[in-house]
Amino acid sequence: MKLRKALVALVLVIAACGTNADTSSIPDLAEVSTDAIITSIREAGRPAVVNVWASWCGPCRSEAPLLAAASSEYRNTVEFIGLNVRDSPENAKGFIAEFFGDAAIRHVADNDGSVVADLGGTTGVPLTFFMNADASVARIHFGVIDERTLALEVDELVRATGG
Repeated sequence: MKLRKALVALVLVIAACGTNADTSSIPDLAEVSTDAIITSIREAGRPAVVNVWASWCGPCRSEAPLLAAASSEYRNTVEFIGLNVRDSPENAKGFIAEFFGDAAIRHVADNDGSVVADLGGTTGVPLTFFMNADASVARIHFGVIDERTLALEVDELVRATGG
């Protein structure tokens, strides 16, 4: 019970700290629907990694640098989408400024979590959907993603599209 209270306190401190990063150049995230996500992946004609995150999520902070690096590495073969859930616009922009800078990730908002649910996810974050070029879900990774898992899943997506 002490450990649980300590973890809750840590998450609250992290969320309260925010960031000093300049968010003036970051637009508010557009609310997106499941149909819009599916349409954008199909129109791009390439597979996608859809990472579900929130600024108040401590584990999301730990995986963000990995996702930023991967988005740059695979920018020509895989679309990266950051799906912010149940967050305030100000906190989301601060998180993007702090962790994603010039990463090749398109960020959108799913304020009520309906897109995540429609795709087969849960309310927990972080969560990562690996989606084929036809926007079908190839795999869902629950929890923090590590470098090995991300690389293997992206390689599978690219191989499935003949890349």
